[in-house]
Amino acid sequence: MPHWVAWPCPRLAKSMGTTPCNALAQPGRLNKSGIQETNDMRAFKKKASALAMGVGLALTGLGAFGQTAYPCPLVKIISPYPPGGTTDILSRLLAPGLAKELGTTVIVENKGGASSNIGTEFVANAASDGCTILLGNNTGIVINRNLYKLRIDPVKNLAAVGEVASVPLVLYVNTSVPATSVNQLLELIKNNPGKYSYASGGSGSPQHLMGELLKLEKQLDIAHIPYRGQGPALADVLSGQVPLAFETTTAIAAQLNSGRIRALATTGAVRSKGMPDVPTMKELGYPSFVIENWYGVFVPSKTPSHLIKRLNQAVNKVLKSADVAASLSKLGSSDVTGTAEQFTQFIAKELPYWESLVKRSGATVD
Repeated sequence: MPHWVAWPCPRLAKSMGTTPCNALAQPGRLNKSGIQETNDMRAFKKKASALAMGVGLALTGLGAFGQTAYPCPLVKIISPYPPGGTTDILSRLLAPGLAKELGTTVIVENKGGASSNIGTEFVANAASDGCTILLGNNTGIVINRNLYKLRIDPVKNLAAVGEVASVPLVLYVNTSVPATSVNQLLELIKNNPGKYSYASGGSGSPQHLMGELLKLEKQLDIAHIPYRGQGPALADVLSGQVPLAFETTTAIAAQLNSGRIRALATTGAVRSKGMPDVPTMKELGYPSFVIENWYGVFVPSKTPSHLIKRLNQAVNKVLKSADVAASLSKLGSSDVTGTAEQFTQFIAKELPYWESLVKRSGATVD
């Protein structure tokens, strides 16, 4: 029994000069597979073959244009969160330039869930051919190991390619919340125990840790509402379903002028270039709240070193391009380009810091 693939008839068939959709109703002869072929079917196959050859040549030209072709015609960037969050934004900012530098097709695929563990594990178990890469962050690489029973070790089962961005968090509220400063917000929560809650992109995320640290240090009665990514969490704060949250400058930058949210402070060591009017938690008297979310490219650990180097060079070139560098600056990130070895060393230093912060915050998986 032949397997027939649905075809968008009759428009495409008409453009091919034949009508394969009606071919089975026409008389003809048996082909080598014993399947009846009509004159229209043979004509269609001949033209389709020519079309496929043309497409193949076009793709080959793309891969060889001005450089050595990358080992695969398609590279997947796995964003381990749903659309709308920082990893998704950065993945889509990186993809076009990466396609140009590698001379191949690059697509972004969202594999959200379990605070990025699903997408992170997917890449760790992928083929070590440089064709499946992860846009990971500190949550999936160094924080979750302190909160979840993981089936992989992200540090051992993934190889660092290069850092992409490092951005502070923002403590922000829905504009319906009657607070225009951090002190006013804390006073409001203290005077209304159990009334307020805060959102995060998932249990164990830096946003969650900052919320729990604030709750612990200021003895607040406030509930944590975890989501399957920053996008859904931001959407509910925008709609007023949840009154407040910590979020990256990248994720909320485009929403600050919407009139629905208000930024109260950032967690950077200095004020964000993208939000120069918003004070830091440090300058407001909260020195414990100085952290940044970092993001980078990773591949399976057994990926050959020459492919890691090739990817690192491509990523750095994209990040230094005028348009991408300008976009990252507006989103609150500074230049973090460097070698794969430098990124690996940076991650090693981050491990004890985040382990300590998880313990200090008292955070648990909700």
